[in-house]
Amino acid sequence: MNGNSPATKPHYPILDGLRGVAAITVVIFHIFEAHATSHLDQIVNHGYLAVDFFFLLSGFVIGYAYDDRWEKMTVGDFFKRRVSRLQPMVILGMMIGAIGFYFSASPMFPEIHSVPLWKVILTMVIGFTLIPLPISMDIRGWQEMHPLNGPGWSLFFEYLANIFYALGLRKLSKKALSVLVVITGALLIHCAVTSKNGDVVGGWSLNAEQLRVGFTRMLFPFFGGLLLFRISKLTHIKNAFLLCSVLLVVVLAFPRVGGKEYLWMNGLYDSLNIILIFPLIVYLGASGKLHTDRESKLCKWLGDISYPLYITHYPLIYIYFGWLSEHRDSSLSEILPRAVATFVSAILIAYASLKLYDEPVRAWLKKKQA
Repeated sequence: MNGNSPATKPHYPILDGLRGVAAITVVIFHIFEAHATSHLDQIVNHGYLAVDFFFLLSGFVIGYAYDDRWEKMTVGDFFKRRVSRLQPMVILGMMIGAIGFYFSASPMFPEIHSVPLWKVILTMVIGFTLIPLPISMDIRGWQEMHPLNGPGWSLFFEYLANIFYALGLRKLSKKALSVLVVITGALLIHCAVTSKNGDVVGGWSLNAEQLRVGFTRMLFPFFGGLLLFRISKLTHIKNAFLLCSVLLVVVLAFPRVGGKEYLWMNGLYDSLNIILIFPLIVYLGASGKLHTDRESKLCKWLGDISYPLYITHYPLIYIYFGWLSEHRDSSLSEILPRAVATFVSAILIAYASLKLYDEPVRAWLKKKQA
């Protein structure tokens, strides 16, 4: 990024592909969420755990990319690199959310028509910075810290994780980091099994309860991923991409555990997958090799599209929620084309955002900082 910075390291291609698998699953999860009456009957029930997988994957990759670079890189260099990677799509995601805001007006969002344009613009501009909005400034009615693009909450916590890492936690020894991971893992289990809904869902509102959930969901996965990178000795795993993809989809699509009588069981399912299964998936993925051009191209495409897809799809979900709230009695033949169109549109918008905006902007920023 500048004269004192080393060249970018090669990626783990299978981990890139798994990020894309998780992002696509998130889109499907959100589409089905519009049809659910509660967490209990949600199809692709545990799709929300993809966020926790992203945090863990991020911790692993940050450790790989930066742990050995601090002799030649300043904290400022690190933040420049992270902002250049994340912020362009944050801005575009908020713009897409603003463009689609009034299109989601419906019984689901009855107050949208009364929101003046200046409030939408102000919300968008604040959203560019990822500064969380208080509930009193919510313009949609879901109490989101980023009401134009809900998934912005996870990017807010991703930035906090990066700040914690850069300002000191990167210096922790393996033993000290292990202690931190054990403590945050215990907090995660407690949060999940005592949750009133029996899961780790939450983190998107600026209040004490939601902030507690958000920090709990971020701290263990991110620093668990960092520890995993530091202690793991990679081996060679055959068919790792297929194996890891199937395992990841099974975890995310698994039906609700325990029902309404035993909510704690689902919380235990959530926390144990985050603590045990996700690190296993990342380890296997990092240990795997791609053997064909088709696999390599697929993983590259999935990796490239993963972040744009995650950060741009939700404005379409708002619109889908709104349409469905007006057409609850529609038949499957009427609903299915809308659902498919939402999914396909999300993929197309993400790919267009990647090629026409994200890659050119990041290339320009890299040139400016060189």
